[in-house]
Amino acid sequence: MIVKILAPSATFKAVRYNTDKVDKDNGELMKVANFGALQGLGQLKPSDYVNYLEARSATSSRIRYPQFHAVISCKGKSHTKQELTAIAELWLKGMGYGTQPYLLVFHKDTLNNHIHLVSTRIDESGRKIKDSYEKIRAYQVLNQVMGIDEKQQAVTDIEKAMEYNFNTRAQFMMLLEAKGYTLKLTDGYYLVCRYGKQQGSIELALVDAQIGAYRKDRDRLAQLRAITEKYRGSHDPALVRATVPLAGGKATKPQGYTSELAEFLASKFGMQVLFHGKDDKPAYAYTLVDHAKKIVFKGGDLMPLAEFTKNLENVIPISEHYARTDASLADEQINDTSQEVATEYAPAFETNSFSSEQILASTWLSEINLEISDDIDDEAILGRNRQRKRKARTNTR
Repeated sequence: MIVKILAPSATFKAVRYNTDKVDKDNGELMKVANFGALQGLGQLKPSDYVNYLEARSATSSRIRYPQFHAVISCKGKSHTKQELTAIAELWLKGMGYGTQPYLLVFHKDTLNNHIHLVSTRIDESGRKIKDSYEKIRAYQVLNQVMGIDEKQQAVTDIEKAMEYNFNTRAQFMMLLEAKGYTLKLTDGYYLVCRYGKQQGSIELALVDAQIGAYRKDRDRLAQLRAITEKYRGSHDPALVRATVPLAGGKATKPQGYTSELAEFLASKFGMQVLFHGKDDKPAYAYTLVDHAKKIVFKGGDLMPLAEFTKNLENVIPISEHYARTDASLADEQINDTSQEVATEYAPAFETNSFSSEQILASTWLSEINLEISDDIDDEAILGRNRQRKRKARTNTR
């Protein structure tokens, strides 16, 4: 479940945006609450709601951006419009908007069912609704509404991460950071944080012990290589800047790289591809997380980045070692479990608590296709120099 508080606005343009959705049969007005006598009138126009919200907001001249606009989205069609409406009502109450005038509009024009919530930040006494640590509280309240124990969820996620075979501390951190956590090494423990506070911890010695038990599975690499080669011709491997489509043909600011091939491998086989790059520079490496077999591979062990991102006609020939693997057999061996595993351990896209170098999960774009209004705010992991020390270069030859 995702909650997104959109950028505040000086006007209530979100009302028109959502009522336009309804007029085009892409949305449904689920609830109008706390608009007083206005609700007793029939055939209300969008301007009627806007005028009421503006009149309420005019009681405070200090607040420049009175509009409150949020979105709650579920995965696919996992929640109905009625269920999302009930969740939205409880969430608004938890955020302090339970008695505020608000509109709830369900959108049905994307792959993910979602509901928009529009209100004013000014209460009836002319005071601003509390907004400190708003984005953090948004998830805390949503988790309470959904009955999610944040600390228990962290324990579960740490346990799942420790079930994977990984070769470095960075790879272990990557598994949890892709789920939305941040990690900090302190006194021999990784402190695992999310929603603005520590949710759990794990002893470094346990992580190192798992690293010590790592053995590269070359047969599995051969299978994954064969699968990649099989679908390279039908799915473009070229890297593109990753964005999320918005309404009106716009898109969010690029947040790393992806490819059609990477997205396909993730959705069909649980082969999650994480491209590593810094700022706006080209990706310099990638990591492959095999969720079906719970193994983390350095991308270069599968094939060099330049080869992975080349079109089929330019690909380096497969080595004799990899050529011995039958791609159809590889499909058969993992297709029965990969889809389920990929869904279970897909990254938590509702947060942006990644490290300073961006990481892009190949399943990201398909999960958060909200297509929200144009007032949305713009919000890799473990680069090669995560903790580079600034020392003079020395010739040791």
